[in-house]
Amino acid sequence: MSNEGLNSVNNILTDVVKDQVKESAQAGNHHHMISDEVKGTSQDPSPNLVRPISIAALIFGAIVAILLAMQPQIDPYTQTVLSLTGDAANGRSIFVMNCADCHGQWAGGKVGPSLHSVSGRLSRVEMIHQVVSGETPPMPMFQPKPQEMADLLKYLEKL
Repeated sequence: MSNEGLNSVNNILTDVVKDQVKESAQAGNHHHMISDEVKGTSQDPSPNLVRPISIAALIFGAIVAILLAMQPQIDPYTQTVLSLTGDAANGRSIFVMNCADCHGQWAGGKVGPSLHSVSGRLSRVEMIHQVVSGETPPMPMFQPKPQEMADLLKYLEKL
């Protein structure tokens, strides 16, 4: 969701809360008038608390929903790769066959950047995306089988 969308949701929630607080205050004033008219009767003021608590719960739920909507969705391929145990030795072989021409025999960089400590810069999901997306020219789109990607990921994490 964009910042504009979040601001819009925030403004709507703010308006709802202001309206509810105003209504609660008016209901509270009415409650006191009833108490004054009925001498010797004490009415429980807790119903006036129910509405603000309900509003707070609604706002909390909306915030949680917004945060969940902002989470990137992980595609099935990436989920599969992340569920597998990679083998760094196999990953090294895959790297040499597919990546070494640009990133160097030992991943120190050539045409492509050094991949040393790449796992400190990118998450596992981001590394998978970088390899398979082809969104960073001149890096080509490359989608190895899930086990091969898990192996490559394990190798990259050891650099």
